[in-house]
Amino acid sequence: MHVRDATAEDVDDVRGVAGESLRASYGHAIDDETLTAAVDEWYGTDRLTAALRDDREVFVLAVDGDAVVGFAQSEIADGRETVGYLDWLHVLPSYRGEGIGSQLLARLRRDLVGESVDRLEGRVLSENEEGVAFYAERGFEEIGERTVDIRDQSFTERVYSTSLDESESDPAELVERLTPDGTTAYVAYDESVRGSDAPFFAVYLDEDRTERYGWLCGNEESFDVAIDTMERLECNDCGNRRKPVRWDAAYL
Repeated sequence: MHVRDATAEDVDDVRGVAGESLRASYGHAIDDETLTAAVDEWYGTDRLTAALRDDREVFVLAVDGDAVVGFAQSEIADGRETVGYLDWLHVLPSYRGEGIGSQLLARLRRDLVGESVDRLEGRVLSENEEGVAFYAERGFEEIGERTVDIRDQSFTERVYSTSLDESESDPAELVERLTPDGTTAYVAYDESVRGSDAPFFAVYLDEDRTERYGWLCGNEESFDVAIDTMERLECNDCGNRRKPVRWDAAYL
């Protein structure tokens, strides 16, 4: 799994991810005809191509092999402060729970800091409980609500905000975190191993990745991960385990 910039050649893949993600998140509250119309309007070829060519848009993809499995898009606007509006963050339903949203958000934040953006603002319909929890769990502050109309239906949209700072810009995929004992650590969202419920991300004590701290469980965002001499991992909070390699019969 890796995160890269989107290109005009990715338009069809982005549309596909958006359609599946929207239906998974809102299918219980919004009819399929409305969702299809939303994909056609928001992810039309011309609109997506223009966004990908706009130097005031940040558009990144999560890719598994050759397959696009998620994307995030932010528009940069200047005013009294420079704000990055997180227009979309979508992950295929079959890939959710593996930390891909966190990886996309980390890359997006880094790129926005590089563009001297002061604040990141995201919006999500209240009906998307998973999306609401995503913002809350990652330190965003809910700053308001507004009503939006989708065809002939009205919905409540929650608005979330978080400040950005230059410490997030380098190195590329590291996110600074405090461990429960107050240690400053750096989570490498681009360095992971698959677990039974979610991936584990490598954690370092320095930005050069020379001194390891341990692992972060992508399911619970927990640093309490046990590791044995065979490098078998288990989260002590949720039981997420590193999947065994083929020769490790003792772990089956």
